[in-house]
Amino acid sequence: MIVFSNQNNINGLLLLDKSIGLTSNKILQKIKILFNIHKAGYIGTLDPLASGLLPICFGRCTKFAHLLSEADKIYEVTARLGIKTDTADSYGKIIMKNSISNLTITHILNKLTHFLGEIQQIPNIYSAIKYNGMPLYWYARNNIINLKIPVRKIIIYKIILIYFNFNILKLKIHCSKGTYIRSIIDNLGDKLRCGAHVIQLRRLNIAHISITHNNVLTDQQVKILIKNYKHHFLQETLINKLILPIQYISRNFPNIYLTYDIIENIRYGKKHTLKIMNITNNKYVNILEKYTYKFIGIGIINHKQHITKYILT
Repeated sequence: MIVFSNQNNINGLLLLDKSIGLTSNKILQKIKILFNIHKAGYIGTLDPLASGLLPICFGRCTKFAHLLSEADKIYEVTARLGIKTDTADSYGKIIMKNSISNLTITHILNKLTHFLGEIQQIPNIYSAIKYNGMPLYWYARNNIINLKIPVRKIIIYKIILIYFNFNILKLKIHCSKGTYIRSIIDNLGDKLRCGAHVIQLRRLNIAHISITHNNVLTDQQVKILIKNYKHHFLQETLINKLILPIQYISRNFPNIYLTYDIIENIRYGKKHTLKIMNITNNKYVNILEKYTYKFIGIGIINHKQHITKYILT
């Protein structure tokens, strides 16, 4: 049995580099064991096929998880052209094959422009989106496929073609929340009239947080930590090294400073409306204590440039 010290008071953000083959939930359960913590959750599910950045929020940090869930993402995707599968990835069943002998890089670049900007997307039926309370893949596995899957509005900010050789295409895609990269590749294959599916997918960024951050922990490092600290306490110095403070999530937001009395009034439910001056194009601001500069939480700015809602630590 693995025994650790009671670390249930951990509040912060852990950055993981998830490997291919693992589910997001499986790596989360390992992290809960390692840190002996119950209140934790990951941001942005990655399929077993996908690797890359998987942030995990601990304790009070979970109150701020939506800030990253709503943020833009950057992915690197590798696709195989000429083959279409039912899942739009290499785990699926092949449903169509076509020649790509006449396909050129100019043709691909031309079709990629159709995906830029605000577009409508219908997720693949083998996705985890809920439909009447059940994930879509449940219907697919039970051969219930005649569903009216809701269309989603997404934004593709940029697509960079990294590599193209014969039937392999590699892209870097900067997109809004809710984007299914598998659907982008599947739809691109349709536009090219040859079919396509994802063979590798890696998440590089969520908002300002990058997979190259010094604190990113790999699956292998998690295994080593569990092995090394079996029957021992996970040292506080190591925890402090691995866990980023809650305010790292909102580090790019403007700061405002409130007195302790105002903060306590907000904390205990007293209404406090604050007019924001000289802050534009922002939905949120960081709230810091005026004299100690301690991070207290975030304020949500409405269309009238007032803060009427607060999320405090």
